[in-house]
Amino acid sequence: MDPLDIARWQFGIVTVYHFLFVPITIGLSALVAGLETAWVRTRKEEYLRLTKFFGKLFLINFAIGVVTGIVQEFQFGMNWSDYSRFVGDVFGAPLAVEGLLAFFLESTFLGLWIFGWDRLPRGLHAACMWLVHIGTLLSAYFILAANSWMQHPVGYRYNPDTGRAELTDFWAVLTNKVQLVTFPHTVTACYLTGGAFMLGVALYLVRRRSTPDADRPMYRTAVRLGAVVTLIGGLGVAVSGDLQGKIMTEVQPMKMAAAEGLYETEAPASFSVFTIGSLDGSEERFAIKIPGLLSFLGTGTWDGEVQGINQLREKYQQTYGEDPGATYYSAGGYTPVIPVTYWTFRLMIGAGIAALAGAALVLWGTRRGRAPTSRWWLWLAVALPLLPLAANSFGWIFTEMGRQPWAVFGLMTTANAVSPGVSAGEMLTALITFTLLYGVLAVVEVKLMLHHIGKGAAPFEEPPSPTLRGPGDADRPLAHAY
Repeated sequence: MDPLDIARWQFGIVTVYHFLFVPITIGLSALVAGLETAWVRTRKEEYLRLTKFFGKLFLINFAIGVVTGIVQEFQFGMNWSDYSRFVGDVFGAPLAVEGLLAFFLESTFLGLWIFGWDRLPRGLHAACMWLVHIGTLLSAYFILAANSWMQHPVGYRYNPDTGRAELTDFWAVLTNKVQLVTFPHTVTACYLTGGAFMLGVALYLVRRRSTPDADRPMYRTAVRLGAVVTLIGGLGVAVSGDLQGKIMTEVQPMKMAAAEGLYETEAPASFSVFTIGSLDGSEERFAIKIPGLLSFLGTGTWDGEVQGINQLREKYQQTYGEDPGATYYSAGGYTPVIPVTYWTFRLMIGAGIAALAGAALVLWGTRRGRAPTSRWWLWLAVALPLLPLAANSFGWIFTEMGRQPWAVFGLMTTANAVSPGVSAGEMLTALITFTLLYGVLAVVEVKLMLHHIGKGAAPFEEPPSPTLRGPGDADRPLAHAY
């Protein structure tokens, strides 16, 4: 096998696997913070029980997410050394700020939240989880700023003496037009995912026969909260996704053309509901289209022009020359794999819409104090947490595959980014090792989650008030709340 193919497979596996945990972490941290705040304000026992229950699930997910995220930065140096050398001056700034500011903010206040139940005033303890959530948002912002620079490079200059891109305007990187639409789109997708996770878990516990009848109203509260957050998050995803599509048409027209299987420039351009093309993605064989809709989605007008794959390929060849990595992609140089780009775009949208439909159905089925009793609600409880995860994965596959053959759009192709001194055997060994290790971690994650979900929320226990401690307790060690 070619080292480039192996390196790309490894990057795809590691990245998609890691991002299974990120949206749950971001979304669930906000929900846990909200539940604890509700308990502080109302003193209702159910809110504290739900806080600790979902807080435990959050901690399991957070721990696995941190472990898998560490590999992300290592593989840049292992498999993509030429890329790291080229972008290091630009990437170093946002990634350093993410590690030194955002991640330390998360870890510090998460530690205070875990061990501070009997040490911190209740309002301050709830604020710790809000700060954890803010930390996750900051972390996401700086990482997405780095990724957005790969999609649309700004705030840099190319140094021909060193052959590197050098940062000239950090603020331009942080306010990249791609970043300003990617961040809200990603974060609202995280809220959708966190809400669907809470909805699915609570729906299972409401429907489970062994759940005490006294606890069913508590879980029903979590079901409806999760459903509402899922719907609000889904609305945010739709609005931000529409804006993102227009920016993508402007700065990455080939990605939009590939997403729609649009081979020839059209004005107005039709939206492809379903297209069958040749196996290599070089031509369209059959399509069902909605006239003018693609023009609106891409340009904001019903008669706007959207460039086609064939014209863009010729334009890029004239601008950048023949693509040295063209043999790795379909239909010649500068064209991504059309079937993958086309279908991941639709699978992303389809899975997201299915999650919203499920949340709306649950909200309707639990109205006016009703509780779901039919057996098929259990299937819905399993499907709802998985659908947003699938949508997130398909979305990132689309984002990264649609940029090909560029590692950094217009500056460096993926074929030129791979490490020249690493053999195919070494890369294959790393790929197999990471895949097996991640498989083990997946089993650990699922078993831990299912175990603690099966136990349900612990009985109510009033946290000891920090004001009741005497002077002799000042040096008492912190106690884990779980």
